Amino acid sequence: MASKTKLDELVAQEIKKYEGILVPIKASFAERVCVRTVPCAKLHPNPEDEFCFPEIGPNYQIINDYMRTYQRYGTMRPNELVQDTLTVEKTHPDGYMILNGHHRWAAFLQLGVKKVPVSIVNLTHETDIENMLNDSEHDKRVTLDLDEVVFCREEDTPMEKELPFPFNRLYKERIRLGIPALLNYLGKQGYDIWVYTADYYSYEYLRAYFKKYSVKVDGIITGTRRKEKGAKEARKRTEQRFRAKYKETIHIDRNMVLRTFRDTKEHEKFEIDAKMEDWSREVLKYIKGQIQNEKEK
Repeated sequence: MASKTKLDELVAQEIKKYEGILVPIKASFAERVCVRTVPCAKLHPNPEDEFCFPEIGPNYQIINDYMRTYQRYGTMRPNELVQDTLTVEKTHPDGYMILNGHHRWAAFLQLGVKKVPVSIVNLTHETDIENMLNDSEHDKRVTLDLDEVVFCREEDTPMEKELPFPFNRLYKERIRLGIPALLNYLGKQGYDIWVYTADYYSYEYLRAYFKKYSVKVDGIITGTRRKEKGAKEARKRTEQRFRAKYKETIHIDRNMVLRTFRDTKEHEKFEIDAKMEDWSREVLKYIKGQIQNEKEK
């Protein structure tokens, strides 16, 4: 059974050691693509994660379950290891901060595993969002949720044609049919394209993926499910920047398109069946109609 006392002490020591000095830095493309394992000793627990909260802490049943799995770690096949990679972010002054996988990290520690499988990502931070806004010359935006709208999570959803080899090996998510055409049209109409995801993608990965479909994405916000101290205040500051920047927002959801206007506080709502085979075409048709009506006024 995992030793609660030793693990708690180690987590507390790590947090105290790096408090105020551990900051995320951008990993290079080569690091994100080529690095597959890192020393377990170079992984730091995230002080903003519930795993590190004294009142919540680790779940030792989960750790013990992982330990039973990882006892055969040395004989596990590569495809099995990929399923259990820890998602991490490169940090200064050293090592990597765990974003997802604290219990797996604890299990590896208990088993004395020296190197563990990781996936290194560059998440979007508040300064990144500010830079994206400063780079834009538009006062209109469209927002979409990658997980719910753009990427196909259900097999019966019509999908864009898979990218040719070798890009299909790097970009494994499938995009809903018609999304590239929809976003291309909106981009040509002067809308900034902003996408959101709860998952831990590198924003460089997402920007490059959309570029393969000739789509320019202006804003990318990753890891929205993060639970961080000060996150609420950071979201407020970001929303204030959005309100100051954009006069109009089109939010595209699975079941509706919501168009809002900052100055008048008016809104237009178009409901749509998420399971429609021509979903993207119907959304595009509606938006084109609205824009054409305004041009004719």
